[in-house]
Amino acid sequence: MAENKIQLSSLIAEPFYNVHKSICEEKHTHYWLKGGRGSTKSSFVSLEIILGMMKYEQANAVVLRKIGIHLKDSVFEQIWWAISILGVEEQWEGKTSSPLEITYKKTGQKILFRGADNPRKIKSIKCRKGYIKYIWYEETDEFSDISEIRNINQSLMRGGKKFAVFYTYNPPKSKKNWVNRESEKQREDKYIHHSTYEKVPHDWLGEQFFLEAEHIKKMQLNVYRHEYMGEAIGTEGTVFQNVVLRDITEKEIATFDNVARGLDWGYAVDPLHYTVNHYDKTRKKLYIYFEIQQTALSNYKAYEMIKNENVQNGLIVADSAEPKSIAEMQSYGLRIIGAKKGPDSVNYGIKWLQSLEEIVIDEKRCPETAREFVEYELEKDTDGSWKSKFPDKCNHAIDAVRYAREYDMRMVKVT
Repeated sequence: MAENKIQLSSLIAEPFYNVHKSICEEKHTHYWLKGGRGSTKSSFVSLEIILGMMKYEQANAVVLRKIGIHLKDSVFEQIWWAISILGVEEQWEGKTSSPLEITYKKTGQKILFRGADNPRKIKSIKCRKGYIKYIWYEETDEFSDISEIRNINQSLMRGGKKFAVFYTYNPPKSKKNWVNRESEKQREDKYIHHSTYEKVPHDWLGEQFFLEAEHIKKMQLNVYRHEYMGEAIGTEGTVFQNVVLRDITEKEIATFDNVARGLDWGYAVDPLHYTVNHYDKTRKKLYIYFEIQQTALSNYKAYEMIKNENVQNGLIVADSAEPKSIAEMQSYGLRIIGAKKGPDSVNYGIKWLQSLEEIVIDEKRCPETAREFVEYELEKDTDGSWKSKFPDKCNHAIDAVRYAREYDMRMVKVT
């Protein structure tokens, strides 16, 4: 058989070697494969599905696009490419009428193709033999949100012990897009991989592809970063382009010597938000590593939660719009004062945050803070132009951080 004649290194680009190893060893379940144009991520997945099904005779596959009419000219042809390049065309049979499917003749295993715009056809999928081991979401960003994908997975991931679910996509521009946010969330059975065209052999893509990429790089750098490097560069309305989401270790926290705390009040609809962060003035880096965000939280309950973190009773700067709440917290023993708001303090504070080299947020410790900073965008007016005023909504964490750092802001002139 062709498997013995063809070296996989001649079919799989070097950046995917470790992903291939993980799939072969069944180390992970969810493979988030993001990247730019020409990164060969779709070719890689199609090869893995064919190789896997020929290895495991109980394995079937379902390949999905958001819209069913796009299946035949994209993933159906991509799977046939993999079959052809492996030299096993005689062992597979395709059905091009709806619903599309490809069958491994030897065992009757099937690759089924479905559009998420017809969920009933997904829920009704049954395998005559084995189970659905492989699921592939091509152009994952076209799906509505993670809940849509979760519902499909729940319908398909039944009857087997080991699964491989592939998510392939070019990251959307907006960092707040659900697929960009979801791909950064860690879990033990999840493999996150980013690939570009740079390490793909030139003869695979053709020399013209590389010439075009270099031309775009010189003429339109942001277009190049997004389309070819697969970067979520943000839209023109993204307020904080300097956010870095990563773990902040206990070892790092132990070295922090410029810690500040801020508090934005809330109760019913709006949540109370309490933040703890460190500012490295020399490097202009802000590290946010603790939060409390909750609705319907009484001042006394908030005090108890804050006291557990703020054991040395460090100073807290709170929204001065609620002097009664500040007085109540002071009566419990907290060192808390109101922020000194000026006529342009919101605008000034956000511009100061924008001026930093990095706003480092530990998403595990501070999920709400991370969400707000990443998703905070300017609004558009009726003609589609970006408004210059920063929106006063979904900014509780941002406000709390501004209050915490008002002293540092007053020390710097921001333009």
